[in-house]
Amino acid sequence: MERETMHQQTETDESVAQLSANPVNPANAANTDPEQISGKLIGAIVAVGSLAFIGILTETVMTVLFPALMREFHVDTATVQWITTIYLLSVAATMPVSSFLKRRFRLKALFLAAVALAVIGSLIMIVAQAFPLLLVARVIQGVGSGIATPLMINIILEQSPRTKIGRLMGVGSLVITVAPAIGPTVGGAVTSILPWRAIFVIAVPLVLIAAVIGCRCIEQKVPTQPAYLSPLQLTSIVAALVGLVLALNQGGVAISALVAGGNATQSGIIAIASLVIGLGALALFALMSRRAFSPLLRLGILKDPAVLLHALAYLLLPLVAIGYGYVITNVAQLSLGASAFVAGALVLPGALVGAVCAPFGGWCYDKFGARKPILIPLGICILGPVLMLVFSMRLTPAMLAGFYFIFGLFYAIGNANVMTSGLSEVPGEFRPDGNAIFNTCLQFGGAAGTALFSTILAVAQAGSGAEGTPAFAHATAVGGAWTFATMTVICLIGWSCLALALRIRAKRNA
Repeated sequence: MERETMHQQTETDESVAQLSANPVNPANAANTDPEQISGKLIGAIVAVGSLAFIGILTETVMTVLFPALMREFHVDTATVQWITTIYLLSVAATMPVSSFLKRRFRLKALFLAAVALAVIGSLIMIVAQAFPLLLVARVIQGVGSGIATPLMINIILEQSPRTKIGRLMGVGSLVITVAPAIGPTVGGAVTSILPWRAIFVIAVPLVLIAAVIGCRCIEQKVPTQPAYLSPLQLTSIVAALVGLVLALNQGGVAISALVAGGNATQSGIIAIASLVIGLGALALFALMSRRAFSPLLRLGILKDPAVLLHALAYLLLPLVAIGYGYVITNVAQLSLGASAFVAGALVLPGALVGAVCAPFGGWCYDKFGARKPILIPLGICILGPVLMLVFSMRLTPAMLAGFYFIFGLFYAIGNANVMTSGLSEVPGEFRPDGNAIFNTCLQFGGAAGTALFSTILAVAQAGSGAEGTPAFAHATAVGGAWTFATMTVICLIGWSCLALALRIRAKRNA
């Protein structure tokens, strides 16, 4: 106690000395607006956001490259899927550590680490001549993306003026919303005129430009802490997330093979074992977090039902949003006979316009609060899958693009505010933990959505003949109808979670 008193007295004396040496100029103080967004903050968001954008973009671009990779490296469909799966596993394993990294290391050091990982991974992708090297590169890129995305959100939450936080979170959601949607379009466009490696050749200078901006603009507003990383906690949460993502992926493969009359033994065993390991490790991590003095993630914030319901919605709604691009491109090609480029371009209008309007959703949050800017646009976006379901057996490419436009626009406006609203219920010192939890929900939801919807389509297509036949096209349309019905149910559950969370908050405030 005596030592703390002496330390506080020293800090006070130093502060008085600084004020005496540098007296405040009343004119300058009057001109300083604490609610003004500084140029350096904008530069920091642009730099880290660009890095996160490139990481997420390359995740979805790879799905278009599967046929080219299969031909070049002589691998089958089940093997080439690991390009995406191992990337998702790496991101999912890195996200929970972001809270510890933010407390322990300086923001600029984390940013430069993410830059180095992105560049190294891209260079390996450019020169790799063996498929295992591609997998190594994807692991490196996944870790870099897992650092960059939470870092962007932490900078916004920590350094934004209170009255501007909604619109800046909307800007941040541009990265999360638009990159997965335009990935297939970018991949189809580039690979139609250039070799697939050109995507990573283009990515390297963009990452380096972001690095220059970040080094000039990223500022450390909060001091680091001597945080402790428990190896056992880290191992358990990584095992939990990797196990659950792998269970979803291999479970989809097993179900598809079983319905098609193939051998599902190996993938089924992997799925069950991964699920058991994932759930067991998650339970162990939760138990250790409750008892630990310095937990890796403070899961106690989820005891607040408002925060828990926001997090659940942030898991469910991106499940639909990220899986939507996969479903539309497959239905357009396999049911309607569209080319790969046209199929990828169908999601572009909704994704781009939605991305541009996401900051408007944040502005509405700053002006009107959370309830209307979240519930109204997310309620309207449900019309997208509903209309897809109603017209599922007589869809055209134009209808696919139009119905997705409704979903993409209003989803981007409303979902930009979900994390902002959820984290507003979390005390400031615990927001890095909330950020890590929400971003992990987002990543897991994306992986779950792709696995779920691909499985539904595969089950509908099983036994319908060869690709390109009328029977196969009809089966794909039926699978699309099942998928759109599932999307509608998931959206309604997510919307209900948010409505209940905001009602709890209103009662609490009253």
